[in-house]
Amino acid sequence: MSTESLIQIWAERIAHYTPEVRESLATKIAQSETTQAEKAVIYLGAGTCGLGAGAGKTLTAIQAYLAEKSVEAEIVETGCIGLCAVEPMMDVQLPGKARVCYQNITAGKVETVLDGAFADAPVAEDVFGQFRQDGRANYDALPYMDEHPFFAPQTRWVLKNCGVINPGSIEDYIASGGYAAMAKTLMDKTPVDVCEDVLGSGLRGRGGGGFPTGRKWQFAQGQAAEQKYLVCNADEGDPGAFMDRAVIEGDPHRLLEGMVLASYAIGATKAYIYIRAEYPLAIARLEVAIEQAKQYGLLGENILDSGMSLDIVIKKGAGAFVCGEETALIHSIEGKRGMPRPRPPFPAVKGLFGKPTIINNVETLANLPAILANGPEWFATVGTEGSKGTKVFALSGNVKLTGLVEVAMGTTVREIVYNIGGGIEDDKAYKSTQIGGPSGGCIPEQHLDIEVDYESLKTVGAMMGSGGLVVMDEETCMVDVAKFFMDFIQRESCGKCIPCREGTRRMLETLERLTSSTRGEGKNDALRRFQSVMLLERQAKVIQDTSLCGLGQTAPNPVLSTLNFFRDEYEAHLYERKCPAGVCSDLIDYRIIEDKCIGCTACARKCPTDAIMGAVKSPHYIISDKCIACGACFDACKFDAVIKE
Repeated sequence: MSTESLIQIWAERIAHYTPEVRESLATKIAQSETTQAEKAVIYLGAGTCGLGAGAGKTLTAIQAYLAEKSVEAEIVETGCIGLCAVEPMMDVQLPGKARVCYQNITAGKVETVLDGAFADAPVAEDVFGQFRQDGRANYDALPYMDEHPFFAPQTRWVLKNCGVINPGSIEDYIASGGYAAMAKTLMDKTPVDVCEDVLGSGLRGRGGGGFPTGRKWQFAQGQAAEQKYLVCNADEGDPGAFMDRAVIEGDPHRLLEGMVLASYAIGATKAYIYIRAEYPLAIARLEVAIEQAKQYGLLGENILDSGMSLDIVIKKGAGAFVCGEETALIHSIEGKRGMPRPRPPFPAVKGLFGKPTIINNVETLANLPAILANGPEWFATVGTEGSKGTKVFALSGNVKLTGLVEVAMGTTVREIVYNIGGGIEDDKAYKSTQIGGPSGGCIPEQHLDIEVDYESLKTVGAMMGSGGLVVMDEETCMVDVAKFFMDFIQRESCGKCIPCREGTRRMLETLERLTSSTRGEGKNDALRRFQSVMLLERQAKVIQDTSLCGLGQTAPNPVLSTLNFFRDEYEAHLYERKCPAGVCSDLIDYRIIEDKCIGCTACARKCPTDAIMGAVKSPHYIISDKCIACGACFDACKFDAVIKE
């Protein structure tokens, strides 16, 4: 949408603004979109991932450089553009020139990079790519961002603005087309129209359940009540998941616009953002965005003179995984202990404070502005028959290019891991991808070409989940992975229902027996270990069938998935008492090869239990009864004389 169109919308539909506010907004929008900026702009990726990589020190170095060189330039802190593997990322935009993105810009590299940038001669080895921008001169020798293998296969709708605009500026969001869909919808569509558009788009809940969003809204819309609520679930408790955090840090106004649209559709006048307190930067940017939206009349009473009012409240959670379940989340907002309750009644009928309530996650709500702006047919053109649109994934683990990716539904796991992620780190062999977090399953090599959609993933014992995607290489022990997730689930169980509380504990104990040492194990202990493993699948099925909430019902998925595809590893742990991947330290024996040992004593000096004996310049040996399998000798040996067995 052009600047003139945006200004016309505000001029026509925000009559209650003072002339000063209208003039200020129009001026700031025009400045944000102008093709000839008056001074240079330096953009720094200052999301949580960027700050963790050292962006704070990079910012200090940039400020010092500008002061020392007397260079006039604006510094803009953005969210994460998605490629966490090459953080800190810094962009430089000179007047009339294309914006250039630089990678791995630590504090020590700032001076060299900025010297080249301000001389209009970017240092090629530090350049990641340049943006395509109308009206700006491009650099002939530099690659384009959208042609990089990480970005080229992506379809960035939800992440469109992340890492690009200033998340602390409502004017930047409006200049990029923000709030235009909301303004048009509030004036031209009824709540029934909005529900039908969202239902027609095929948008399904991105929190993991995959229920059609429009249908869910219709349940609440049809309820007669003096008060209705909308709740945004930004709790995001899955290990390896950071999609919601990154979206909020990089584009908070997109979430707010989506919440207004959803509230209008269901008739809610109050909304909550339930977000874990461990996300301080996301919370801070939300607080700024809410105040800005109120200042411009986009939140509060009589939004855009439409007659609609909406108050948004931030509710900080304590990080309990179970509060990702919607009824437990409701209890937490109400000030009660976060524990699920039986359904029905469903929250759409009787939810927060006993009133009709709709709960959507961040990604679901962030899709709404584009759907209402472009129409349901536009959204439905991307994806598969039963899964429309795009999906955001947090790509992590043993993959070369970690970060946040957004792909069209129907993209294969192979494309995500190898095309976007660049393949396995250190070029090791692929083993599995855990998708869906603790409630999901593993995708082995034989299923790498499976499409990412709600139905396909279920056929291999996995699920979409909220979007965590953890890649594992050949050195991963799948029994250990199952134990990790079962330990997480067991600790995070709310304890309300016996199948989840006690069943996951018994399953965890079985996995611990599988990965523990045989030293001192009696005949009865060995028999109990064997019997418990034989009952593992039966226990899992009972937990699935009898747990109260969805979290308990999906808790055994990682175990069942690994049992299905990696049963040989379970059998090796059970029968041979060996860990094929060499991860379970209790099952590893270390031995020194006499012909390779030169008697340097490096291993003996590192051994914490004095389990290594031998004279200087003579072959050494390990006393097995004293060895604790810590691996210190293996790491210390430079001659490959120490081996794992």
